[in-house]
Amino acid sequence: MIEVISDSRCVDCGICVDVCPTNVFDLSADGPPVIARQSDCQTCFMCEAYCPTDALFVAPLAGPAPTGSPLADEAALEAQNRFGEYRRWLGWGHGRTPGSRRDQNHVFTARALSPPKRAGR
Repeated sequence: MIEVISDSRCVDCGICVDVCPTNVFDLSADGPPVIARQSDCQTCFMCEAYCPTDALFVAPLAGPAPTGSPLADEAALEAQNRFGEYRRWLGWGHGRTPGSRRDQNHVFTARALSPPKRAGR
Protein backbone atom coordinates (compact mmCIF):
# COMPACT_ATOMS: atom_id res chain seq x y z
CA MET A 1 0.00 0.00 0.00
CA ILE A 2 1.25 3.50 -0.82
CA GLU A 3 2.81 5.02 2.29
CA VAL A 4 5.14 7.91 1.43
CA ILE A 5 5.56 10.69 -1.11
CA SER A 6 8.90 12.34 -0.45
CA ASP A 7 8.64 16.13 -0.53
CA SER A 8 12.38 16.45 -1.13
CA ARG A 9 12.41 14.09 -4.13
CA CYS A 10 9.08 14.89 -5.81
CA VAL A 11 9.16 17.29 -8.77
CA ASP A 12 5.34 17.58 -9.03
CA CYS A 13 5.23 15.94 -12.46
CA GLY A 14 1.90 14.22 -11.78
CA ILE A 15 2.91 10.89 -13.32
CA CYS A 16 1.78 9.01 -10.20
CA VAL A 17 -1.66 10.62 -10.51
CA ASP A 18 -1.88 9.58 -14.16
CA VAL A 19 -0.74 5.96 -13.79
CA CYS A 20 -2.68 5.02 -10.64
CA PRO A 21 -5.47 2.65 -11.71
CA THR A 22 -7.59 3.39 -8.63
CA ASN A 23 -7.23 7.19 -8.38
CA VAL A 24 -5.44 7.18 -5.03
CA PHE A 25 -3.73 10.57 -5.51
CA ASP A 26 -4.94 14.14 -5.81
CA LEU A 27 -2.90 16.97 -7.27
CA SER A 28 -2.02 19.69 -4.81
CA ALA A 29 -2.11 23.40 -5.51
CA ASP A 30 1.09 24.05 -3.56
CA GLY A 31 3.27 20.95 -3.57
CA PRO A 32 3.55 17.27 -4.38
CA PRO A 33 0.45 15.18 -5.03
CA VAL A 34 -1.23 13.88 -1.89
CA ILE A 35 -2.33 10.39 -0.95
CA ALA A 36 -6.06 11.14 -0.84
CA ARG A 37 -7.57 7.64 -0.86
CA GLN A 38 -4.98 5.27 0.60
CA SER A 39 -7.61 2.60 1.24
CA ASP A 40 -8.19 2.37 -2.54
CA CYS A 41 -4.53 1.43 -3.16
CA GLN A 42 -4.20 -2.06 -4.68
CA THR A 43 -0.46 -2.26 -3.97
CA CYS A 44 0.20 -2.57 -7.70
CA PHE A 45 3.42 -0.49 -7.43
CA MET A 46 2.66 1.37 -10.69
CA CYS A 47 3.18 4.79 -9.09
CA GLU A 48 6.53 3.75 -7.63
CA ALA A 49 7.63 2.10 -10.87
CA TYR A 50 6.85 5.13 -13.02
CA CYS A 51 8.10 7.84 -10.65
CA PRO A 52 11.09 9.39 -12.45
CA THR A 53 12.68 10.69 -9.24
CA ASP A 54 12.05 7.73 -6.91
CA ALA A 55 9.85 9.89 -4.67
CA LEU A 56 7.29 7.22 -3.76
CA PHE A 57 7.35 4.20 -1.52
CA VAL A 58 4.75 1.47 -1.70
CA ALA A 59 4.95 -0.89 1.24
CA PRO A 60 4.45 -4.56 0.38
CA LEU A 61 1.41 -4.70 2.66
CA ALA A 62 -2.29 -5.18 1.88
CA GLY A 63 -3.23 -2.51 4.44
CA PRO A 64 -1.71 0.63 5.93
CA ALA A 65 1.57 0.27 7.80
CA PRO A 66 1.10 0.20 11.58
CA THR A 67 1.65 3.41 13.51
CA GLY A 68 5.38 3.97 14.03
CA SER A 69 6.38 1.50 11.30
CA PRO A 70 9.62 2.25 9.44
CA LEU A 71 7.62 1.47 6.27
CA ALA A 72 5.86 4.82 6.69
CA ASP A 73 8.87 6.83 7.91
CA GLU A 74 10.55 8.85 5.15
CA ALA A 75 13.85 9.20 7.01
CA ALA A 76 14.03 5.46 7.73
CA LEU A 77 13.21 4.61 4.11
CA GLU A 78 15.88 7.04 2.90
CA ALA A 79 18.48 5.56 5.27
CA GLN A 80 17.65 2.04 4.04
CA ASN A 81 17.74 3.10 0.35
CA ARG A 82 14.14 1.92 -0.12
CA PHE A 83 13.05 4.74 -2.48
CA GLY A 84 13.22 3.42 -6.05
CA GLU A 85 13.54 -0.15 -4.81
CA TYR A 86 10.76 -1.49 -7.03
CA ARG A 87 12.22 0.23 -10.12
CA ARG A 88 15.56 -1.43 -9.38
CA TRP A 89 13.88 -4.83 -9.04
CA LEU A 90 12.26 -4.28 -12.43
CA GLY A 91 15.59 -3.23 -13.95
CA TRP A 92 14.31 0.25 -14.84
CA GLY A 93 16.57 3.29 -14.65
CA HIS A 94 19.95 1.59 -14.94
CA GLY A 95 22.78 4.02 -14.34
CA ARG A 96 20.71 6.35 -12.17
CA THR A 97 21.84 7.56 -8.82
CA PRO A 98 19.02 6.89 -6.32
CA GLY A 99 16.81 9.96 -6.19
CA SER A 100 18.42 11.63 -9.20
CA ARG A 101 16.42 13.22 -11.96
CA ARG A 102 18.51 11.52 -14.63
CA ASP A 103 16.50 8.94 -16.50
CA GLN A 104 17.11 7.32 -19.87
CA ASN A 105 13.43 7.59 -20.87
CA HIS A 106 13.01 10.92 -22.66
CA VAL A 107 9.27 11.11 -21.87
CA PHE A 108 9.82 10.87 -18.11
CA THR A 109 12.83 13.17 -18.18
CA ALA A 110 10.99 15.88 -20.12
CA ARG A 111 7.98 15.65 -17.82
CA ALA A 112 10.06 15.65 -14.63
CA LEU A 113 11.93 18.76 -15.73
CA SER A 114 8.85 20.65 -16.95
CA PRO A 115 7.04 23.18 -14.73
CA PRO A 116 5.07 21.61 -11.85
CA LYS A 117 1.67 20.19 -12.68
CA ARG A 118 -0.56 21.76 -10.02
CA ALA A 119 -4.24 21.43 -9.28
CA GLY A 120 -6.34 24.07 -10.97
CA ARG A 121 -3.99 24.58 -13.92
